[in-house]
Amino acid sequence: MKRGSVIGNIAKDLGLTIRALSNRRARIDIDGTDERYCEINLNNGELIVGERIDREGLCGDKATCVLKQELVLENPLELHRISLHIQDINDNSPQFKEELIDIEIRESAYREARYVIEEAHDEDIGQNSVQQYVLKKNDNFILDVKGNTIELVLEKELDREKQKEINLLLTALDGGSPQRSGTVVIHVTVLDANDNAPVFSQAVYKASLPENSPVNTVVVTVSAADADEGVNGDVTYEFGHVTEEVKKIFNIDHKSGEIRVIGTVDYESKTSFDIRVKAKDGLGLSSYTKVIISVTDMNDNPPVVNIKSLSNPIAENVSPGTEVGIINVQDRDSEKNRQVHCYIQEGVPFKLIPSIKNYYSLVTTGQLDRELVSDYNITITATDQGSPPLSSSKTVHLSVADINDNPPVFDEQSYSAYVTENNKPGSTLCSVSARDPDWRQNGTVIYSLLPGEVNGAPVSSYLSVNGDTGVIHAVRSFDYEQFRSFKVHVMARDNGSPPLSSNVTISVFISDVNDNSPQILYPAPEGNSFMTELIPKAAHGGSLVSKVIAVDADSGQNAWLSYHIVKSTDPGLFSIGLHSGEIRTQRDISESDSMKQNLIVAVKDNGQPSLSATCAMYLLISDNLAEIPELKDISYDEKNSKLTSYLIIALVSVSTFFLTFIIIILGLRFCRRRKPKLLFDGAVAIPSAYLPPNYADVDGTGTLRSTYNYDAYLTTGSRTSDFKFVTSYNDNTLPADQTLRKSPTDFADIFGDSDGSPEVGTDLVFNIFMLFD
Repeated sequence: MKRGSVIGNIAKDLGLTIRALSNRRARIDIDGTDERYCEINLNNGELIVGERIDREGLCGDKATCVLKQELVLENPLELHRISLHIQDINDNSPQFKEELIDIEIRESAYREARYVIEEAHDEDIGQNSVQQYVLKKNDNFILDVKGNTIELVLEKELDREKQKEINLLLTALDGGSPQRSGTVVIHVTVLDANDNAPVFSQAVYKASLPENSPVNTVVVTVSAADADEGVNGDVTYEFGHVTEEVKKIFNIDHKSGEIRVIGTVDYESKTSFDIRVKAKDGLGLSSYTKVIISVTDMNDNPPVVNIKSLSNPIAENVSPGTEVGIINVQDRDSEKNRQVHCYIQEGVPFKLIPSIKNYYSLVTTGQLDRELVSDYNITITATDQGSPPLSSSKTVHLSVADINDNPPVFDEQSYSAYVTENNKPGSTLCSVSARDPDWRQNGTVIYSLLPGEVNGAPVSSYLSVNGDTGVIHAVRSFDYEQFRSFKVHVMARDNGSPPLSSNVTISVFISDVNDNSPQILYPAPEGNSFMTELIPKAAHGGSLVSKVIAVDADSGQNAWLSYHIVKSTDPGLFSIGLHSGEIRTQRDISESDSMKQNLIVAVKDNGQPSLSATCAMYLLISDNLAEIPELKDISYDEKNSKLTSYLIIALVSVSTFFLTFIIIILGLRFCRRRKPKLLFDGAVAIPSAYLPPNYADVDGTGTLRSTYNYDAYLTTGSRTSDFKFVTSYNDNTLPADQTLRKSPTDFADIFGDSDGSPEVGTDLVFNIFMLFD
């Protein structure tokens, strides 16, 4: 049949649609060395001829010739065997081994003497093979055919003197249609009498020959004897009618009859040989025998691993047991030499599962993870059962395709950023970094701020983050006095589908810088009101005269305040506590001291560089306000003179009462103490109007360690003043952990009352009212 001829329709026979054949990758599977005689037309499902089929080349002289092919379908894997019975056609004519057959016959041959003629050979079989022989009519011979034996029968005695040579035409006819024929000329030479033909010792010789036997190996020796003597008894050997293939593999020694190997014997090409051997004596009488050589298989073919189907790459989320490839293993040897064991190396999440015949499925055995292993080199090894065993291997490269199964992971669980106040907008605070082990866009990380508020404002008004680098910048300048720390949340998101993300907390800590000067609460800034301190002339050294109260909005050492007298009327008369701000007398007041004492006090913080503020303190040394010239000369309106008189009378009465009360108290104190000591504590009240808006009005203000009350009321047109002599609880410096926010009770709990202070032990209250009109 010509190439492309239709043999049958596979789709109809299997009940499959044309689309199913294509989707399941239908194909004819052959060994690597076989010819592809058949193919599938996927457009219509027909099985067609791929190559010319020669029955004689495939099966030789076998009665039946079956060509076996395998149809492979995938998803799921199916294997169908196709058996094609090759029918013989009469495409070969009968052929004789030689075109001319020489026979020497003695004239003494008797009638009905028989001479064997080698039969003609026709590669066709059955009816198409040789069916009859026809001998052209002649005077001396007739033909006798019995099976495969052709004999020339002498019907009339020969007369050498009449005819020395006779030419006979023998024709072989087959039974095909149209009929084919072959002819040979038999040349008969009439000789003197030779009446014995060679006789073989065996009718059939059998021998076994391993394949791949070396050249010159003796396969078998044939032997024939001739009863004649001399030339008539000399026997020579030669092959009868044999194929060209046999002539390339074997040779026969004409004298000894040894059949030797001269070519390559391959079991996979041919398993046996039938050879016809002819023995002929010196005068032409001959006989024939048959030699059957069986080739035994040797394990000379390693298995061949063929990748029939492979899914590459593989998604990393495939479930265990997923088929990723179809493997076919072929071994051209026979019996146990072709029994193959197939396996892969250990340590990979794959295995081979035997399927149909010599097919294997490559399946996954565990969960794949591209982030751990992105590629696999799987070595498939096939070993046969021969001795020694042969093996071969093939390496399959499989890539694992990435899916977005890993969220970004920050390098740290939380981040801390430290920035000094008054920073420049746009300055870098810190950077965050997250890693995503996925590939390409699944591993690309983008950073963003999560929505939130800081002090009621959106977090985006304070910070910004670079989406690519994760660097965090300040959007504004921070003020430590407004807030000292805050937290924001940054999200890292990948570009996968769907995207995965993770969050991290960033704590921003603002550190203080010395950007606030000390603020003096008392005495009040100049120009707000007329305020002064009155010091009794009997004040002793160490007496508390007044106190400078100041605060600093900064914190830490930037808020540690120190007090210094920059300028004073009498430098040796007063001193100020370095940290308390308390102004005390350094010695007893003398008559020579000026009544008016002016102090310039500087308050410095401990920052770098240090900031400071100054204030003026006005002190009057007097026991009576009336002695003060400035107060005597103050004019008042006539309309208030009467009221002033009444107030003076009331003042004298009240003063007399309190002076009497003081004398009694002093007497009691004198009885209780051997060395009474009267100290004067001048106190001035701090009106709430002097406090800055960020500070509460509490007792224990500024850097004072003890609790004091200062009440001073000076109004225009009044000559009264209210003083309170209070008990000082402690003269020490305020520790760093006590702040302006402490309440009086807190300080009392910490320090308690102190009876050893140089101040008076009992609270004495003088209420003097001065009206200035």
